[in-house]
Amino acid sequence: MTKDERRMTKVPEWAQAFDIMSVIDPIADMLARIRNASAVGHNTVAVPHSIIKAAIAQILKEEGFIQDVEVASDQSRPMLRIWLKYTGDRRTRKPVITGLERVSKPGHRVYTGKGEIPWVLSGAGIAILSTPKGVLSGQQARRLGVGGEVLCYVW
Repeated sequence: MTKDERRMTKVPEWAQAFDIMSVIDPIADMLARIRNASAVGHNTVAVPHSIIKAAIAQILKEEGFIQDVEVASDQSRPMLRIWLKYTGDRRTRKPVITGLERVSKPGHRVYTGKGEIPWVLSGAGIAILSTPKGVLSGQQARRLGVGGEVLCYVW
């Protein structure tokens, strides 16, 4: 590879074979990937695996926002493969997830008490919280009587 060709490539050679990227907020990255994939109609989206992202994806599955989630370790780094869910037939297909919003960010953490867990769109959406009992939906946290860090809203 010549010097001019190296300058023209935007991604380093060692990173082209892998999905290696330094991400400051991995949860926001996951939400952005899901948002972008559903906006263009992709059936699946791949996200680098972590325990908290797997827990968030599992909640999305339990609440009916996505079809399925699995850990794919066929690459050098394990990835979460998320199957998105749509309504309608092929021509009038709309994503089930209409909105995702990251609430608590690395520079501004947002915590809520057990009696102040927010309702998203009057119950049509969900809040996902990180609590002492694990990552829970807002409804599960209310039932268990625990508060925690508000990770995101999904509707």
